[in-house]
Amino acid sequence: MEGIGEAMKEGILSAIGDTPLIKMVNVFSPLRFRLFAKLEMFNPGGSMKDRPAVNMIREGFKSGLIRADSVIIESSSGNMGIGLAQACSYFGLKFICVIDAKTTVQNRVLLQAYGAEVNLVDKPDPETGEFLQARLNRVKELLALHKNAFWTNQYSNTHNSDAHHQTMHEIVTALDGKVDYLFCSASTCGTLRGCSEYIRKQELPTKIIAVDALGSVIFDGKPAKRLIPGHGAAVRPSLYQPGLAHKVVHLTDLECVIGCRALARSEAILVGGSSGAIIMAINRLKTSIPEGATCVAVLPDRGERYLDTIYSDSWVEEHFGSLSRIHQEYRQYQAR
Repeated sequence: MEGIGEAMKEGILSAIGDTPLIKMVNVFSPLRFRLFAKLEMFNPGGSMKDRPAVNMIREGFKSGLIRADSVIIESSSGNMGIGLAQACSYFGLKFICVIDAKTTVQNRVLLQAYGAEVNLVDKPDPETGEFLQARLNRVKELLALHKNAFWTNQYSNTHNSDAHHQTMHEIVTALDGKVDYLFCSASTCGTLRGCSEYIRKQELPTKIIAVDALGSVIFDGKPAKRLIPGHGAAVRPSLYQPGLAHKVVHLTDLECVIGCRALARSEAILVGGSSGAIIMAINRLKTSIPEGATCVAVLPDRGERYLDTIYSDSWVEEHFGSLSRIHQEYRQYQAR
């Protein structure tokens, strides 16, 4: 498509990236190290997935694999789908997003608002019992139906991870190269791999802490039921490589909820589930982080998409028990 370069400079997609990096001062007190949050919610589509979404579309055009009449297909629990829906809407491309029953109502509505066709998988894969595998199976069916289809394949497309070289560059530049610890969530491993590659290429001393879900299989964990979309994965992504992280921290769904609510009440930052997990991972490791170190938490998305789940008292009570228990957990978290 002619003019894609100019479109990236002038339209809404030009607002992707250069997200704020703010210092957090209230979430942990007292704090022996500097803690910054990279607020990816400020991308126009509301999450860090805007970066790889537009990069995969752009590189698809450059290679000729995407044309004006192409049908873009992806499996997504939310944010990548929304990022792709935004990019496809801008370029006038048909987009089919394969979702499952765990996808939030807000995300479904957002996908449709951008003009995406939503294809719902309502039953898990019979062999694995996982929705992700069922979604991938549906993608293959759709690819066979559309002769001009292009699967962005966020799980193995290196243009996903390549987009996050820029994410890490923005962080390093803002902090004059002084980044001792980077806390990053793991799902497709795009952010994790991209930041890791940048750190290795620039020969930086930064240590990466990967934050994964308890029940995720990315780092050889045992598969288990998970409630929070976009946190962990039921299938190890092809973008995964050994040695991407110096340390891996596994968090439960409940810890995600506690972390999200703690951040909202201490820093007035409303975030999604994987961000809550990152906050709890920092809390778990805070006594082992050297005094004066500089830490960065990459917070993937905004919290409005989780008002019916993480921030809903009735949903929390349904899945985790009484709110008094949650409040007790929160007080224990504050005291640690």
